Amino acid sequence: MTQNGEDVTLARRRAELHLAADDPGGTPVAGEPVPHPEARELPQDRSQAILEAAKRVGAVLKRAGHAFALAGSVAVYAHGGSRHLQHDADFCILPEDAEAVAQTLREAGLGVRMPPEDWLLKATCFEQDVDVIFELAHRPVTPDLLERAQYLSVDSVHMPVLAPTDLMRSLVTAFSEHHCDFGSVLPVARALREKVDWEEVRKSCGDEPMPAAFLFLLERLHVIEPQEEQP
Repeated sequence: MTQNGEDVTLARRRAELHLAADDPGGTPVAGEPVPHPEARELPQDRSQAILEAAKRVGAVLKRAGHAFALAGSVAVYAHGGSRHLQHDADFCILPEDAEAVAQTLREAGLGVRMPPEDWLLKATCFEQDVDVIFELAHRPVTPDLLERAQYLSVDSVHMPVLAPTDLMRSLVTAFSEHHCDFGSVLPVARALREKVDWEEVRKSCGDEPMPAAFLFLLERLHVIEPQEEQP
């Protein structure tokens, strides 16, 4: 039992702090900054933050009825790959849907911007970058590509995800003299090797030297079978 007015004030202050701790979404304590709504929800783990951004954007696109497919490292995770996600979340859409998708994301309260590159638009969700791509490995996204996508659970949110062969093809065909980071794609190849049609990947690469070098590396590491010699 409090003995004077000062003790009463202290008791009330403790009660306010206790209530604020129990209700993180409630009224903030006087004098403390009000956090941004997304900042309160942002996970401490970067990979989980990217995953949460992918889930939210996927849900927004799905509700709006847009044709799309999850791509990039989150798609690899959805197919059973590593949960260590790289940089951002990626989605593929049709080129003709770019303006409509941008408007949908803005209406959902996400920041959308057009970068200098003319093959994607960028959004921000949970303070993470989201790339919305309409040209994959220098080739326009097509209805056939999106139709081959597999409907998978992405951390409990179901959405279309690029098929493993298309996903691997997009990574390998992007290799060039200016971009040949084999180290980031090698774990993906290991994780998806049983699900990928490697002959289709080879056909899409043609005689390009960097993709061919990567496929040869996979053969030497026994990740994939050597290419059969033609008679």
